[in-house]
Amino acid sequence: MSALAALFRLRPVVAVVSGALSATAVLSAPTWFSASAAEPARVQAAAAERVLKDEAVLTTGKGGVTRVRETIVYRFDGGKGFDRTFPTRDHESLTEDRVYKIENLRASSPDGGPTRVGSTGKDITTIVSVSGDQELTGNRTIVLEYDVRGAITRMGAAAEELRWPVIGGWKVPVDEARATVDGGAAIRNVNCFTGPIGSTIGCTQYYTNHTHTQGVFAEQGLLPGEYLTVVAGLPAGTTGGHALYERRHTIATAFSVNAVTGGALVGLLVLLGGGLAALYMLRGRDARVVGKHAAEGDHPPLAGAEFEPPDGVRPGQIGTLIDEQADVIDVTATIVDLAVRGYLLIEEEDRATSGRLDWTLRRLGRPVVDLLPYERILLDALLTAPDGTGRDAVKLSELGGTFATKLAQVRSAMYDDVVKQGWFARRPDTVRSRWTVAGILITLLGVAGTVALALTTEWALAGLALIIAGAALAYGGQYMPAKTARGATVLAHTIGFRAFLERGAIPDGAAVESRQRIALFSRFLPYAVVFDAVPKWAETVKDAGERAEGADNLYWYEGPAEWDLSKFAESMRTFTLATSGSISQSRGL
Repeated sequence: MSALAALFRLRPVVAVVSGALSATAVLSAPTWFSASAAEPARVQAAAAERVLKDEAVLTTGKGGVTRVRETIVYRFDGGKGFDRTFPTRDHESLTEDRVYKIENLRASSPDGGPTRVGSTGKDITTIVSVSGDQELTGNRTIVLEYDVRGAITRMGAAAEELRWPVIGGWKVPVDEARATVDGGAAIRNVNCFTGPIGSTIGCTQYYTNHTHTQGVFAEQGLLPGEYLTVVAGLPAGTTGGHALYERRHTIATAFSVNAVTGGALVGLLVLLGGGLAALYMLRGRDARVVGKHAAEGDHPPLAGAEFEPPDGVRPGQIGTLIDEQADVIDVTATIVDLAVRGYLLIEEEDRATSGRLDWTLRRLGRPVVDLLPYERILLDALLTAPDGTGRDAVKLSELGGTFATKLAQVRSAMYDDVVKQGWFARRPDTVRSRWTVAGILITLLGVAGTVALALTTEWALAGLALIIAGAALAYGGQYMPAKTARGATVLAHTIGFRAFLERGAIPDGAAVESRQRIALFSRFLPYAVVFDAVPKWAETVKDAGERAEGADNLYWYEGPAEWDLSKFAESMRTFTLATSGSISQSRGL
């Protein structure tokens, strides 16, 4: 033999068949399972142990059950038992496995070998363990019996095929392996393979007996981890067996869409969506008022010699009422309103002198008894130094980075005010927080439920319904604050008042003097800040000032030298933007 030939392990194949069979049909090897390689460390540890002989008899039965009786002569070297690994699951597709079920395991021994038997499933294999209570040495005979279902495959309408790796999966070498298949009918063809699962190497010997009812298979020497796989072709209907399939649980199957899961998802969404709608109608829906109230509010509310907003509502209150949030712009509008009402004087700095655009807010001596709580808190916050001492004036630029914490107190007081006015039953920010937190918790519960369903069932889509409902509730929580009937009525008048301001119309009339007109239109300017109508209404104030002979300043707003009311619209637009930025700016770290 050449040196090259010595590198290969040669396995002669002898095929002996009956005269009734013209040739042995060589069937393709299965692609059930990947080979399980022997572990060198374990082989060395068990080097002294081996299987001297492994002889199995397979008997096919009705229903596709194949009974296996395996007689094993095992040489022990201090061990109490052994393990066998059977390939029992094949991933045939992303969602389906072919399975082989080993049942009714029994073990016996005529010469004191181990007889306690059990099995453990592990991924695509089943490990059969045979053990005893004492350490053994020398040769022992163990008879292992079990039933296997799923080893029969229907080959069209004319045949069945038994295919099973009956011997192998040992951690030790096998000196001699032999198997006999009793088909219970004329066996049409036989074949066998040796080596890892999926190998196409033929075994040493395979043939049928003279009555064609038995297939005989033999192999001299198996390495650890190798198998002797037997194949026998039978007439159709011999056993009535068939391949067994199970749907494999994966992410794809967990979220599978079918009539049941789709119906469950839709049903839960309808149920949960209806529940959310009911919650909104019962808890989050404003008390409705007649639509004509808005039209009634859409006119200049002239009372005597003064213009008044609807029901005397302050700008900050209107801003909180409209969007149910105490925004920074509502606080800015309140600062302008305090100036218009004589509590502050806004002085625009000369940019040419200071080098930047800035304003000074100066306290005036008007008593604060008429201020609402949130207005008083705001005025004190503006004119209190960081060290807690009072001050008569503050530059707008000095508020940047220091006022943000005080802003939260002002906004909280504004929420308290709208509840005190009877416009809301509960603080809008508290209602939003509660519903939003509830929605987030439901979403998290839905995520956890979806994960649990995905890991254990194919109903994970049902969990998505809870996630969607929770997310909808968290989002919908922003709309859950509900106005009372009184609050809805004030809102209706406010909407009409906003339409009047947005038109920016100046009613003419001899009853109103020019300078008084400036004060009257200034009075509306803070509301224009809330309604985002500053440019148009500032132009209105400017026009009123230009009609007033000699008017180059407002009683509440003073510009630098050479400044007149023609520049007021731009000054007011810039002031509101700068104020909102300064009072909300947090100090950087």
